Amino acid sequence: MLDRSEIGKRGYLHEDYRLFSLRDSRAIKLDYHYHEFDKLVFHLAGRAEYHIEGKSYPLQPMDVLLVSRNMIHLPVIDPSQSYERMVLWINRDFLSRSSTEDADLASCFTLAAQRDLCLYRPQGEDRARYRALFSRVREASSSTEFGARLLADTCVLQLMIALNRDIRTPLPDSGAACRFDPKMEEVTRYIREHLSERLSIDRLAGTFYLSRYYLMHRFKAAYGCTVHQYIQQKRLQEAAGKIRQGVPVLKAAEEAGFGDYSVFLRAFRAAYGCSPRAAGRSQFGQAGQAARE
Repeated sequence: MLDRSEIGKRGYLHEDYRLFSLRDSRAIKLDYHYHEFDKLVFHLAGRAEYHIEGKSYPLQPMDVLLVSRNMIHLPVIDPSQSYERMVLWINRDFLSRSSTEDADLASCFTLAAQRDLCLYRPQGEDRARYRALFSRVREASSSTEFGARLLADTCVLQLMIALNRDIRTPLPDSGAACRFDPKMEEVTRYIREHLSERLSIDRLAGTFYLSRYYLMHRFKAAYGCTVHQYIQQKRLQEAAGKIRQGVPVLKAAEEAGFGDYSVFLRAFRAAYGCSPRAAGRSQFGQAGQAARE
């Protein structure tokens, strides 16, 4: 699920944010993956469909996708048309530092996750407004003139303020903007709520009155990964978050649902490229594939 070959090629998000202005006219092959930073995708042209945590979003020009950190996702594009987009990686610490008591700039990602809807579709004049907001970030980020970094920060904050204001009023047809499997969404919700417990295929199948083989097939069709892979990645994310907060490594692994520390250690090294203890002493993040998304 996590493509380690991308490490070093596109690296981690060490800075506050990074904008990519991208165009492709060929097929892009990616695995389902996640990042430890938040991401906005502004779709400009072409046929593309994003699969995010079991939901599919066929994109229209000027759509804004909000991909929260740790959300498993995959873009699928039609190579018969040029796929053009702007992708903004954002460090959650930057959003926290820039927020105020009455204005949490990360709340748009929180709200999107609560609604289970990762898409904002601007209407009318707002379509041009969002194109201008993203373009200003791009221009300021590439400038070398006096105060360019400060101006770029300001442009990113203007974009985030606008998105946070607009997303609070859902559009009437927003629910029709995605496709999903309601039963598998119930399964994943159950998994996330019971990560610390023993989660076997048999237990899940019995809980939802499905045969184990039907559950595995249907889950793979909806999420692009096996049930076991999904559970392990969610447990790794949970453990990584606890380690970052200062929880001892062994305790973090146990609380995330890993019964075998050696299994946890191997999985953590494969996902993050370092040991849990080393990760606890430094800021770490998921290797980015977004430069091709």
